[in-house]
Amino acid sequence: MKKDIACIILAAGKSTRMKSALPKVMHPLCGRPVLSYVLDLAKALRIKKVVAVLGHQHARVKKVIPHGVKIAVQKKLAGTADAVKEALPLLKGFKGTVLVLYADHPLLQKDTLSRLLKQHAQNNSDATLLTAKLNKPSGYGRILRDKYATICGIAEEKDADDFQKGIKEINAGTACFNKDRLAEALKGVRANNRKKEYYLTDVVGIFYKKGLLIDSISTTDAREAQGINSRLDLSKAASIIQQRINEEFMLRGVTIADPVSTFISYGVRIGQDTAIYPFTVIEKNVKIGKRCSIGPFVHLREGTRIENEVVVGNFLEIARTSLSSKTLIKHFGYIGDSRIGRQVNIGAGTVTANFDGRRKYSTIIKDRAFIGSDTVLVAPVCIGRDAETGAGSVVLRHKNVPDKSVVVGVPAKLLRKKR
Repeated sequence: MKKDIACIILAAGKSTRMKSALPKVMHPLCGRPVLSYVLDLAKALRIKKVVAVLGHQHARVKKVIPHGVKIAVQKKLAGTADAVKEALPLLKGFKGTVLVLYADHPLLQKDTLSRLLKQHAQNNSDATLLTAKLNKPSGYGRILRDKYATICGIAEEKDADDFQKGIKEINAGTACFNKDRLAEALKGVRANNRKKEYYLTDVVGIFYKKGLLIDSISTTDAREAQGINSRLDLSKAASIIQQRINEEFMLRGVTIADPVSTFISYGVRIGQDTAIYPFTVIEKNVKIGKRCSIGPFVHLREGTRIENEVVVGNFLEIARTSLSSKTLIKHFGYIGDSRIGRQVNIGAGTVTANFDGRRKYSTIIKDRAFIGSDTVLVAPVCIGRDAETGAGSVVLRHKNVPDKSVVVGVPAKLLRKKR
């Protein structure tokens, strides 16, 4: 992306409709905050000058802002035009295009913004808006056009009359502006009579009255225009993001038997020829190797590492655990805070009791160990190489099982040593 482009990300809003103590842009969406998706767009476009405008609980939101992004704080939430005003001093001396993004619009895609910026530059426009056409445009600002089809303004829904509410073309929020023209127009924005807020959309009407060139492109996928203002919106966005994640994995050579019932968080890594079966939940920061079989009804929690050719299936929860290659855990159980070696077989109903009520402890199971059904391993404990536990055994904490030993009972005791 050219150096004459800067980006302002508006992330100051509170949104009472979320009914939450957590800032709207910090709500998790497929394993990461809503705001992070918009920050990624600026990074993907290689925009060097990025300003995030924070407001509500700004100290909390600041924690997810990456290094290199400048921060402006809107002390009083006085609307989007006021927020942009707070950002412009951090772009002092910059001449060029300002791309304005909304932090609660995580569904935008890089290709759409690239088209927007390209058209803005090619037509040497003063403003280029991203629009969309919706059959039911409730909740969105409507694009107003004159008799020549030129954009002449934007009517926010709460201020629109009945005729304007019938317009299907909506403002997607995202827009490019000539920086100097934008700064000048902001001086003419007046507070809305109802909420005493300053709308950035009023800039469009000011541009029109001055005879400046206003252009637009329409998104090919109207879902990109969807913002998040409620829990319902968050749920809809999660479904779309999840679909994109699953499709990307399938294009890379991962089999997902039922994408509708498979929930994979952002940032998960899965190797080729691995199969994911229905009703599987994979949290962030999980890595799965090649040729694995995962599910159905499996929950892989954050921090889990699975090497190649591992089978994990049927009513299992695995947390903060590493599984080495060719290990089998095929039936129900819980494995947490464990390091498991190669070619280990873990029988149905096995539980690693990793929590004593105060802190968590680790379980180590070494190569080729065989863990019998319904075994309980009370951490911290280590099961040696080629060792076995009998069905229903309870191996107590610190009662490590030596290599090639067979233990049985409650508590588990040595039955014999293998040759």
